[in-house]
Amino acid sequence: MGRGTQALRLARAGHEITGLESDPAPLRRVQEALATEPAGIRERFRLIQGECRETGVHFLPGSFDVVLCHSVLMSSEQPDDLLAGLARMLAPGGLLSLTVRNAEALAMGPGLAGDWPTALAALEPDPAADRGPAGTGGAVHAHHAHRAHRLDALTGTLAGIAAPLHAWYGVQVFTPWGPDSELPAAAELEQLLATEDRAGRTDPYRGIAALLHLCGARDS
Repeated sequence: MGRGTQALRLARAGHEITGLESDPAPLRRVQEALATEPAGIRERFRLIQGECRETGVHFLPGSFDVVLCHSVLMSSEQPDDLLAGLARMLAPGGLLSLTVRNAEALAMGPGLAGDWPTALAALEPDPAADRGPAGTGGAVHAHHAHRAHRLDALTGTLAGIAAPLHAWYGVQVFTPWGPDSELPAAAELEQLLATEDRAGRTDPYRGIAALLHLCGARDS
């Protein structure tokens, strides 16, 4: 759940939220933030400390209408097992929302920054890369600290766990991706977001985004 930013926004919008986080530090920060919210929001928000790959310990099958798994697969050693556990929690017609690092665009960031050795390394096929067993999420992480995933492989994985791909978008087509990225002033930010939103829905731009947002829908 990280810092709980999205979870808190959803709770404020009226949704009932369950946040799962294994790290005590961000869990405490979310608890502190939640304590400042009105009682109605606190009542709609449940926090659980636990591992996301152990969802069967905490939740019954079909427990949720929506499951958000954003920027988690990139640090998972067993992404397909994790996805299967998340899909198990979806109610009929439920939505699984994923954001992953785009394996097809690993050279874009360093290339645009003029970091030619890193860009070239990202373009080179690496037989030692951890691509996962055939038919899996196709994770790759050669030359990178975090795993990246391919759209076609994840499409197959989602179909295999009965949450086939419903829609997908590119995230951060033009803007840098990283903890040190700074937001521009309000007027420019509005234009930036409008441009990113349009590009993230438009071919061929969405295919070279830093991140991919995939939505899988459980058969109803």
